[in-house]
Amino acid sequence: MAESDKAVAVSSTGNRLLTAEDFRRLSDVPPEIEWFANLTNPQTRRAYQNAVEDFMRFAGIQRPEEFRDVARAHVIAWRDDLGNRVLNGTTIRHRLSALSSLFDYLCDRNAVTHNPVKGVKRPKVDSGEGRTPALGDHQARELLYAPEGDTLKNKRDRAILATLLYHALRRDELCKLKVKDFKHERRGVPHLKVSGKGGKTRYVPLHPAASALVHDYLELAGHAADENGALFRPVSHNTKDNGGKSITADGVYKIVRTYSAQLGFEIGAHSLRATAATNALDHQADIAKVQEWLGHANISTTRIYDHRKTRPEDSPTFKVSY
Repeated sequence: MAESDKAVAVSSTGNRLLTAEDFRRLSDVPPEIEWFANLTNPQTRRAYQNAVEDFMRFAGIQRPEEFRDVARAHVIAWRDDLGNRVLNGTTIRHRLSALSSLFDYLCDRNAVTHNPVKGVKRPKVDSGEGRTPALGDHQARELLYAPEGDTLKNKRDRAILATLLYHALRRDELCKLKVKDFKHERRGVPHLKVSGKGGKTRYVPLHPAASALVHDYLELAGHAADENGALFRPVSHNTKDNGGKSITADGVYKIVRTYSAQLGFEIGAHSLRATAATNALDHQADIAKVQEWLGHANISTTRIYDHRKTRPEDSPTFKVSY
């Protein structure tokens, strides 16, 4: 190895850095590959990968640089093909958004002159209001008490359900919680430190009811001192021996699904987020504050969770009197 190569490969402290070969190789990475590598959220990566791979199959693209020959007509033809496959409007819009994100990146890198997805008419969809069902207050209470008994699993599940219902967290946000994130204080008030979408961090005041249940769980689980480990863990590996690994998002989904099914209303974990938001709004919480609480970039997204307009008891039906 030449002296210049050695200078690149090893720092003054002896720690290995990039070799000259690696440096040259990374310099030649196509921007199309850079764009995908820059997606950090696993769900976003999976959804965008599926969308772009679908477009590549449709257009016959085999090499990254072939994206630079894509015209608006190709995108329109793909959109129409998606519609012919009887995909719903929301799915088609999401796939077009994924492709548009790629071309926005290519534009920023001067790899293409324009984004061919812009100007392509997207299918209309409804507002989404009511798509994620919110529980009634009595149902939420029943769900909170559904895990009966003092086993580790029951204590953990009660703590998870309470954390979701009192703080409107996403599944991924709950899974990312570390023990130390449960121990924050701001102005003397306990807070959760939540790692949200897009790498954004927010601090959510900790509800006393949830706090008590999490403390009960940690006391029995025995990992309260493992501050850098996951707060909620698989029951079979609820110690430092598992490296402090978290319960999975799928595991959280199954917990909510199982207990709600036992109570006669089978729902997913996202419904608890809708329930918390609706309950807060029902009790006069300011919608701008709820937007911040949920970690939404746009208040129009928050309005999707506002189910107050759909309450049957407020229908004009019950105002009619003969």
